[in-house]
Amino acid sequence: MADTVLYEVSDGLATITINRPEAMNAMNIAAKVALRDALRDAAADAAVRAVLLTASGDRAFCVGQDLKEHTALLAADREAGTSRTMDTVREHYNPVVRAITEMPKPVVAGVNGVAAGAGLGFVLAADHRVVAETASFNTSFAGVALTADSGVSWTLPRLIGRGRATDLLLFPRSVSAREAYELGLADKLVPAAGLAAEAAAVARALAGGPTLAYAAIKESLAYGAEHSLAETLEKENELQTSAGASEDHTIAVRAFLAKERPKYVGR
Repeated sequence: MADTVLYEVSDGLATITINRPEAMNAMNIAAKVALRDALRDAAADAAVRAVLLTASGDRAFCVGQDLKEHTALLAADREAGTSRTMDTVREHYNPVVRAITEMPKPVVAGVNGVAAGAGLGFVLAADHRVVAETASFNTSFAGVALTADSGVSWTLPRLIGRGRATDLLLFPRSVSAREAYELGLADKLVPAAGLAAEAAAVARALAGGPTLAYAAIKESLAYGAEHSLAETLEKENELQTSAGASEDHTIAVRAFLAKERPKYVGR
């Protein structure tokens, strides 16, 4: 991977780190391509059973689009009479969010600082959010005369309701970590100094868990958000039948009866 995004796999956990702290981890083209490809690699790697998505430095998780590069690209578009700059949504941001939400393994976001714009979208797409007490969230899109991307118009209202989501999108502001937790945008708040260790601990616990069950949980939640109760019950039956036939389920039942801690194998 490019040095704009660091990628490491250890004991079933893929740690993906956005690594542009000098630019508050803003996403230039190189970083977007590297992040997209790292997530796709993690999703496809059978040895990876959970993913930790985090960032370097203590100021920002990701402030979204690198506006310096963006301004130069817009100028080039104007000169050429094209609009290729905004293709980045389809080519980069959409695949990143889909990789996070669709991979059959849990993704933990370790939010070390400001998460704004597309950076907020990445955080909201994750399955669990461990957030430093000094971090903050901001939709930011309307502040630069843009609409939501990176899935924010889908994830944000589902987490906090349409009314609050509309307010945060129309009137972008800094949402503190405490308010984010109270709204339901953060799952766990930790002191900034302990963020890296706690986020890694949560992700490692998931990496050691029943991988197929986690995948089924993600699939059932996504399915249930768009289908009727009757359809969702049928999907649950399908997924539960598959989970019940897994090696991990057998391991869990035997461990329960023996009053032991299960050691899952991810199958």
